[in-house]
Amino acid sequence: MTLRLILGDQLNIKHSWFDTVDDSICYVIMEVQQETNYVTHHVQKVVAFFNAMRQFKTDLEKKGHKVHYIEIDHKENKHTIPENLHDLIAKYQAKVFEYQYPDEYRLDIQLKEFCSKLSIASNAIDTEHFLTSRTFLNTFFEGKKQLVMEYFYRRIRKDFDLLMDGEKPIGGAWNYDKNNRNKWKGTPKIPKPFKIDITHTESLAKVLDKEEIETLGTLNSDSFLYPSSRKEALLQLDYFNQNLLKFFGTYQDAMHTEEVNLFHSRVSFALNTKMLSPLEVVQSIIEHYHQNEETIDISQVEGFVRQIIGWREYMRGIYWREMPNYLENNALDNHNSLPNFYWTGKTKMNCLQQSIENSLDNAYAHHIQRLMITGNFALLAQVHPDEVDRWYLGVYADAVEWVQLPNTRGMSQWADGGIVATKPYVSAAAYIHKMSNYCEGCQYDKKKRLGEDACPFNSLYWNFLDDKKEFFSNNNRMAMMLRLLEKIPPTELSEIKERAYKIISQPDAF
Repeated sequence: MTLRLILGDQLNIKHSWFDTVDDSICYVIMEVQQETNYVTHHVQKVVAFFNAMRQFKTDLEKKGHKVHYIEIDHKENKHTIPENLHDLIAKYQAKVFEYQYPDEYRLDIQLKEFCSKLSIASNAIDTEHFLTSRTFLNTFFEGKKQLVMEYFYRRIRKDFDLLMDGEKPIGGAWNYDKNNRNKWKGTPKIPKPFKIDITHTESLAKVLDKEEIETLGTLNSDSFLYPSSRKEALLQLDYFNQNLLKFFGTYQDAMHTEEVNLFHSRVSFALNTKMLSPLEVVQSIIEHYHQNEETIDISQVEGFVRQIIGWREYMRGIYWREMPNYLENNALDNHNSLPNFYWTGKTKMNCLQQSIENSLDNAYAHHIQRLMITGNFALLAQVHPDEVDRWYLGVYADAVEWVQLPNTRGMSQWADGGIVATKPYVSAAAYIHKMSNYCEGCQYDKKKRLGEDACPFNSLYWNFLDDKKEFFSNNNRMAMMLRLLEKIPPTELSEIKERAYKIISQPDAF
């Protein structure tokens, strides 16, 4: 007997493991507190993962495979992967143990250590999901001072012949990011999101309560958008193609109080659990574009493709290149605590209230809400990156560490000192107003730096630049903002900093 472990983010029914049915192979899937408790997760995240894992078990059994599934409330569940595996190796008198490479460093180390102590043979193979290997970035950027994502992205486009016309990009440009920064003002109309089967969500949430699994957020069945199967994920992808793609690029950075999803695909959970592969997703998008070139502009498609085969693959490469030291990075020496309103949504700042309540209600926020609202404030308030990491890893259903960590600690918090981003993504209120309607319903004045009704982002922004100016003194991309900082009269800067310190020391009062 061979035991094969399948982790909760390895639900790839197309994997070569499943090409042949063999009664001497037993697949093991387990729900364990080791995974529910290493951070406090959103209830929708845990429910979504367990729902998908249970459906994957059913799909494997329908194909004729033997599966041993351990549910979270099973009386013999030891709640750690190694302990459960030891019991199952003995139960089945297994002679071989096999697993797919984990995408999280902590699990990679755990399973290597587990196998090193086994008295039976063990083997690990690829997940057959990503377009690049763990080590691809090491060789691609060998000898380079900066790890520029754009060059990596162009290489992947060429290697996989995606949006290419021979050696040149379709449309004549590699990147249409300048076309993708429009504010959504109520039109074009946004179709209702794809409807997900929520049959088992409430019963799973009750099991979590019964087992005293601590979670955050709420189970909002009406807006639950996490597929439980590959079939459902493919329908969700097709819905995006048919209804949303034609406006995706234009409004991908927009934010609005009345819309949770806008024109976003919501396929990140299906991708990160491997129900869908990145290559099939972008090929589906490109095929739909070619069939509808008269109504869909290349800029809508390229923006989406760049997120999947550019940014997503690049972040994975950064993760495996920099771990485990990446977890310790705090280049800006930030040590403040995360405000309590990140866990409650109770703040008078409308942009933060909207983005955080959205996150708590739906286990979701799109990339600009994460980067330029919640991430922006945390960085301006100089919060310790460990606390920011824990929140992002827990609150979002699509958050697994390989993608969350470099996005949060690297891009959002600049804690890696510029490995991912050449400059920190910080802004005052002007950017938030440019990309959203949040400022229109806020009690704070987006134009004011000082006064009780001045937008906190404004004083925090200039205070941050002043506090960290030594860090950025040789950063060319920060030079213009530092010159503007120098033009602020000393007395006014002193007042700005005084207000910023008040916000930082009492953030939940704002």
